[in-house]
Amino acid sequence: MAELVVVGFDNPNDADRVLTELTRLQKEYLIDLEDAVVAIRGADGAVRVKQSVNLVRLGATSGGLSGAMWGSLIGLLFLNPLAGLAIGGAVGAGSGALSGSMIDYGINDDFIKSIGSTLKPDTSALFLLVRKSQPEKVLAELSGFSGHIIRSSLSPEQEAKLQAALSKAHAPSPSEGVAAAGSVPAQSQ
Repeated sequence: MAELVVVGFDNPNDADRVLTELTRLQKEYLIDLEDAVVAIRGADGAVRVKQSVNLVRLGATSGGLSGAMWGSLIGLLFLNPLAGLAIGGAVGAGSGALSGSMIDYGINDDFIKSIGSTLKPDTSALFLLVRKSQPEKVLAELSGFSGHIIRSSLSPEQEAKLQAALSKAHAPSPSEGVAAAGSVPAQSQ
């Protein structure tokens, strides 16, 4: 079962920096992320959401490859495999991109928007869906970043360890950052 963790940062760039660090740790097999999303609230109050998995591109790529394969096979029947490859690839890429744009994968988009709307201007939040991790090693690597937990499905002990690691770099006052965890609406699925 994956664990959901939402961490708020007082800087609009910190969520991206932590995600870059987690991506490096994932290559070292210290953490396995199912999904990761960065939400940044700019000075103008607008919330930008950056998904780590681009489903449109993924759908277009896989659809294009399967369409090209099937188009080539059908083209062989009609003695024109190159035309079948081109037409099948184009149709497959288009339908794959369309299906990718309609799929909601990982963390619920409405949940991301509801948390993003509670961020103060010039802050950011990192949404993580973690399959597996080696907590001691991951927490040691993240201790240089300052943030605070907004929401999580971790046990109270795990959440306390994560908050302690994030608090080592900077101890924010209660008035800084994003809204307290209790003021955020619950996730609806």
